[in-house]
Amino acid sequence: MSELLAAREVTLAYDGATVARDVSVAVPAGRVTVIIGPNACGKTTLLRALARLLAPKSGNVVLDGKDIRRYGTKEVARRLGLLPQAMTAPFGITVADLVARGRFPHQELFRQWSPADEEAVQAAMRLTRVTALAEREVDELSGGQRQRVWLAMVLAQQTPLMLLDEPTTYLDIAHQLDVLELCRKLNREEGRTLVMVLHDLNQAARYADHLVVMKDGAVVAEGAPADVLTVELLARTFALEARIATDPVSSTPMVIPVASLERHD
Repeated sequence: MSELLAAREVTLAYDGATVARDVSVAVPAGRVTVIIGPNACGKTTLLRALARLLAPKSGNVVLDGKDIRRYGTKEVARRLGLLPQAMTAPFGITVADLVARGRFPHQELFRQWSPADEEAVQAAMRLTRVTALAEREVDELSGGQRQRVWLAMVLAQQTPLMLLDEPTTYLDIAHQLDVLELCRKLNREEGRTLVMVLHDLNQAARYADHLVVMKDGAVVAEGAPADVLTVELLARTFALEARIATDPVSSTPMVIPVASLERHD
């Protein structure tokens, strides 16, 4: 299976403090990869490095077989789209105008707004069910509505690769499933490669083709959810006593928490 994006022995740091060391991970093309792990284990940091928002102290990130630093900014943005955890919209901007910003990487000096751009924006809003909000100002919306608008902006970018950092943030369970089903549809029907950071282990197991597990700034396991999610791994990585059953809907592993293994002195 070919890799579309990979981190090769990267060491990542903020303000001199190392967050992850010698991390190697490959994103298989045409699949859904989900990164999981306990809080502060380096999931978001790794995603930022994969998106070229954080330069490694050592090692490199490879996109389509080439060091990602060798691409121009717009070229990277035409190849991968990123939905970070927290986004701030310009004051007074409408939903339609914000989603339209996803077309920026496709604009050139002699190629401005086109019917293809308009169709991409309309399709993204339809998919995320925000068409009725098109003329509303983003800062008037609920947290869940805003999250769907940001997702629409990334969809409008029309990249073959999408990186989503906790895309279900602020959403109730029904809308979480809507977003995850949309991600699956983008992968299965449009062939997009997705990388997501998720907290919910059962959602990760249900929607991932490839699971990456992190702890303390290192990748401790990766592979198919059925191979990776074990009682031993949950205890070692999440300090969680759990049982593994089979999800009656998806036939994927289902984690049943029993107790925390952390000591509280």
